Amino acid sequence: MEEITNAVNNININNDSQKKNRIQVSNTKKPLFFYVNLAKRYIQQYNEVELSALGMAIATVVSVAEILKNNGLAIDKKITTSTVEMKDDSRGRPVQKAKIEIVLGKSAKFDELMAASQEERENDERLAQFGNVEE
Repeated sequence: MEEITNAVNNININNDSQKKNRIQVSNTKKPLFFYVNLAKRYIQQYNEVELSALGMAIATVVSVAEILKNNGLAIDKKITTSTVEMKDDSRGRPVQKAKIEIVLGKSAKFDELMAASQEERENDERLAQFGNVEE
């Protein structure tokens, strides 16, 4: 019996650690690049990120994934679509919602591209600080 309890506890611990790299996108007023930058940080920390959304927020998740892939920062690992049943408070009955989960992995050039991006930002800051003076 103790072995079963330990196994269940270990499963819960593993699930918790996997969820640290999950971003649940909603249709709030957060801008698209909030999610892009957050996904970059998660990829940097965990080597992959899981983006998930329901309903109208699916377009945002797909856009975030495409931006990261087109910039060479991420690669597709897994894409899952499904429907989930949710209670609609206004109608008082369950409704079906579309759901998507996209797992992106760190690309081979991720670290190199991030370093170049950081260097470019620092150069821009220096120019802004001292003015763009040409001799």
